[in-house]
Amino acid sequence: MCILAAGLALLGCSPQVQDAFAREAARSVVTRVVVERFPGLPVEPAIDCVIDNATAAQIRALASDAALGPTPATAEVVGQIITKPETINCLGTRGLPVLLQQAG
Repeated sequence: MCILAAGLALLGCSPQVQDAFAREAARSVVTRVVVERFPGLPVEPAIDCVIDNATAAQIRALASDAALGPTPATAEVVGQIITKPETINCLGTRGLPVLLQQAG
């Protein structure tokens, strides 16, 4: 019921506020998928790269999964985003320095 109320409250918000809310909801579920499925990745840079390279439709799909938790479909969407060339490049520039720092 609270989720429905929150969704209805968002209808009156600006597109920027709606986008920020969806990204934050998506971030919560992406965090769980990254930690579970990609244990070697630095969590924060990986989440940022996934969110930054997701399409609007992917953000909406991930945000809708946030209420009940990740599903196999959630992991599939995250996997699709992680394999995009832009995401791989992002992980190389943001995640690799973190990995190297942790190793040193």
